[in-house]
Amino acid sequence: MKERLGWLLQHLEDVPEGDDWLNADERRVAAALRFAKRRQDWRLGRWTAKRAVRAFLAIPGLSPDSLEIRAAADGAPEAFRDGVPLPVALSISHSGGCGLCAVAAAPVALGCDIERLEERGEALVRDYFTPGEIGFCLEATGEARTLRTNLVWSAKESVLKALRAGLRRDTRSVEVDPWSAADGERDGWNPWTGRCLQSGRLFSGWWRARRGCILTLSSDREGVPEEAGAGREGSWP
Repeated sequence: MKERLGWLLQHLEDVPEGDDWLNADERRVAAALRFAKRRQDWRLGRWTAKRAVRAFLAIPGLSPDSLEIRAAADGAPEAFRDGVPLPVALSISHSGGCGLCAVAAAPVALGCDIERLEERGEALVRDYFTPGEIGFCLEATGEARTLRTNLVWSAKESVLKALRAGLRRDTRSVEVDPWSAADGERDGWNPWTGRCLQSGRLFSGWWRARRGCILTLSSDREGVPEEAGAGREGSWP
């Protein structure tokens, strides 16, 4: 049976101006963030995660300030309600004013990433990709190369997040199967596969392009990506 893999994309304009939707601990964290851009991205990630969790669990009467998204010791986000852990796995990413959250029933290894679709130099490909990934990217030209390079980079980040390691680990320690990550349909989810070269763990992955960005999800389970709540209104839910 395939797992439900919820995802939600939000934007800076969706986030309420005030902090009433944060709980007391989250407000303290936000206040301690010195740089406006860092605080803005952090708030976007928390708002997106709270909406995704609420939609995924379908808990009636759930208020946003009763939810807390905490960073675990390894940096991965975890969800709590009134201090009690919720039975979900989370991953959060943001780029260019867009926030992405993936959510699934725990226990599952889960990662997501969002990147602006922009040109990345050949040096990045050669320095951070495996030989197979390098060939997949550099055999293409123009927009196709841009898409493939961003896809591989984003997919690698998703797998590293699913491993709860992030960019603390060498990006070449995981490999995206380039031949399963074909150019595909930009408006829907397309499959890819990933592998941890240290442990041999395999990951299912999905990618799509949306609003000038590339979105990737990865999990150690087979799944079906489902949008966790529709609409882009700033009100709760």
